[in-house]
Amino acid sequence: MADPNPKGLNYVTATLNAPPSPAEVALRPLSFADFTGQPKTVERLQVMVGAAKRRGEPLNHILLSGPPGLGKTTLAFILGAELGKAVRVTSGPVVEKAGDLAGLLTNLEEGDLLFIDEIHRIPKTVEEYLYSAMEDFRLDIMIDQGPNARSVRLSLPRFTLVGATTRAGLLTAPLRSRFTLQTRLDYYNIPTLISIVQRTCALLKVEIDDGGATEIAARSRGTPRVANNLINFVRDFAQERAKGKITRPVAAAALELLEIDAAGLDEMDKRMLRVMAENYRGGPVGMSTIAVAVGEESETLEEVHEPFLIQEGYLQRTPQGRVLTQKGYHAIGLTASVGGSNQQQLL
Repeated sequence: MADPNPKGLNYVTATLNAPPSPAEVALRPLSFADFTGQPKTVERLQVMVGAAKRRGEPLNHILLSGPPGLGKTTLAFILGAELGKAVRVTSGPVVEKAGDLAGLLTNLEEGDLLFIDEIHRIPKTVEEYLYSAMEDFRLDIMIDQGPNARSVRLSLPRFTLVGATTRAGLLTAPLRSRFTLQTRLDYYNIPTLISIVQRTCALLKVEIDDGGATEIAARSRGTPRVANNLINFVRDFAQERAKGKITRPVAAAALELLEIDAAGLDEMDKRMLRVMAENYRGGPVGMSTIAVAVGEESETLEEVHEPFLIQEGYLQRTPQGRVLTQKGYHAIGLTASVGGSNQQQLL
């Protein structure tokens, strides 16, 4: 029997956690004018960029937070393009020691941007070197060990640190306070996602009608990265089975093949909800317990799945643990029994 889900059980998780493909990079907006959504964040960044250009000074440090796939990296590159400066990209786990950080910072030019993705994962010993680099544009590093150890001060060009994190709560207070602007990106609404889907299809030269764009947008979990990845699969499906045009029925059939329902819930979302309902009477239950039950890392569930499930009202987070809501029961074909018990019954 053919695999009913050729992309795997957890396609949404893969699309959110995977590094950007060359196709995704090609679809990225290059200016604020081309960027759709996040109006408050965009306006704040435009104010900072405009003021920095008027003064002829480097941009102040910026922290972008929010769930993956909402445009943090894209905004960093837009900042570089708007300022006419280079953007150097790295990731928190890659910067393992002070020497790695020194190599990155000393290779920057005046006014360049250093983008650190998942900045909350920088080791604490390295993070402390960032403090003086961000405030005083200098770096004091230790050379050698023991009696021969000595401190060397490196002067740095005035640069802009753009940090991105999906877990803002894990940032230490000293590091967070050194960012002039701290702004959060939120999930996109369906009308905004429809515009993004239409723009992507135009760039890819894919024929799509309004119904097809709406169907993809509605199942994209409020996330442009998911929308763009779904478009690629729906395009393949349309070329193979619908003469290349994406309509609402074609999009719906393609996404059902990926086991992504009309509300955007994927197989892993439903496994989480079903485990809570059937094994733990709807909760409260800890995320680590849910992760063991569904065979996934708790960090992945917390960063990728839980924010969407909470925002859409399928889960509640309480001091005792996660609790399934009536909407969560309904999503998996169950209902909570009346009378205060969390026991579920088949609909």
